[in-house]
Amino acid sequence: MRLTKFTDLALRAVMRLAVAEQGTPLTTREVAEVMDVPYTHMAKAISRLQHLGVVEARRGRGGGLELTGLGHQASVGWLVRELEGEDEVVACEGDPPCPLRAACRLRRALREAQEAFYATLDPLTVTDVVAAPTGPVLLTLTGLTSRNPD
Repeated sequence: MRLTKFTDLALRAVMRLAVAEQGTPLTTREVAEVMDVPYTHMAKAISRLQHLGVVEARRGRGGGLELTGLGHQASVGWLVRELEGEDEVVACEGDPPCPLRAACRLRRALREAQEAFYATLDPLTVTDVVAAPTGPVLLTLTGLTSRNPD
């Protein structure tokens, strides 16, 4: 199974926000720079995380992004499911639809494999995945290259 770049960005943002010092919120631009991705891509990921209730964003002086309580305790499996959507591994109902769809055993096996993938991630929380050595490394990251701020 392969995650979309969008899910990858969102997970990296959540991880970076999970180790941010309490009371020192980061901006979307800062998270984008640290993760070395375009601002516009990170802004879309942050927007989705806000919608899920994982990230809180405040405007104005002293504003910024902070992970919510849900964000810290969220299951990585749940997050990936929410970010990836309910799509199946293969598009049997595509255009044109697969001629084997009515009698295919592969589709079911792939769906079970996808669920096994998620089930492996379900017990992990965001807090778990930012434990040492990951958390300290996240705190040392700076923007690796200069990008044109979209």
